[in-house]
Amino acid sequence: MSASDLAVVIVTWNVRELALQTLRTLYDDLAASGLSAAVWVVDSASADGTPDAIRRHFPHVNLIASDENLGFARGNNTALRRIGFGESAAPSSTLPKAVYLLNPDTITRPGATRTLYDALFSAPDVGLVGANLTYEDGSFQHGAFAFPGLRQLYAEFFPLPGRLREGRFNGRYPRARYNGAQPFDVDFTLGATMMLRREVILQTGMFDEDFFMYAEEVDWAWRIRRAGWRALCVPTAHVVHLSGQSTGQVSARSTRNLWESRLRLFRKHYPPWKRTLAMGLVRLGMLRRLRQLGSGDAEQIAACQHIIQETRR
Repeated sequence: MSASDLAVVIVTWNVRELALQTLRTLYDDLAASGLSAAVWVVDSASADGTPDAIRRHFPHVNLIASDENLGFARGNNTALRRIGFGESAAPSSTLPKAVYLLNPDTITRPGATRTLYDALFSAPDVGLVGANLTYEDGSFQHGAFAFPGLRQLYAEFFPLPGRLREGRFNGRYPRARYNGAQPFDVDFTLGATMMLRREVILQTGMFDEDFFMYAEEVDWAWRIRRAGWRALCVPTAHVVHLSGQSTGQVSARSTRNLWESRLRLFRKHYPPWKRTLAMGLVRLGMLRRLRQLGSGDAEQIAACQHIIQETRR
């Protein structure tokens, strides 16, 4: 069996119409790309009929319908194992040359998939690429970031001038780079569009499933960097990212998931001194948010209190 060029993995949760739109635009782009590709969808126990709709409209999709919410990391890993990655990996010659992890709230613009694929194989040390993202109205969206440090944590909670919030102080890359024609090196790309070489997955493993949702792409990108691979953002590969369509359905739970994952990231990748400072900053920031909430949203208050306790572990 010869390897295909690409496997695309999409994890869905209660975003039926958006997922169908994502698949329509993806398949249109794949048809024009010249790539041999298979598409996998992992549905995490959606209650809105997503699996049935996909079966009806896209019968060629490799659909995995879970009866539980797997989260982003475990959902993607489930498909990756079916494809042949994991502890008992299939022979590399039978694995797809690249894997493209795509959010279900995206709209692929013409040529984006092929452009990403070509950038991924543009140099032997490139292991990860991501697209140039915009919001639905065409406005700019940061699609890549520097690895999170203490300055980004400060910016999360405390007022900053706009030039600092939108600049390298807060881990952002200059917008001029996104407007250029050349791919540029980044620390990590947003999880909405991540295309990886098969060798990267075989060398570094998959997502760390201790991250239920959020920060899992940062953790993997950190491991990829330490293994000697480069990551690129590709300005000429345009994907619309509607952003937060699943997680926005449960905002207090999303707050809790976000900060539990970030704390896990700090514990895993920061040296002890930096981890201690990070926990202190998060604690101060959450106390500040509690003061702002007052006696308002009880669920958000409980989420902030929970995170404060987590920083003391």
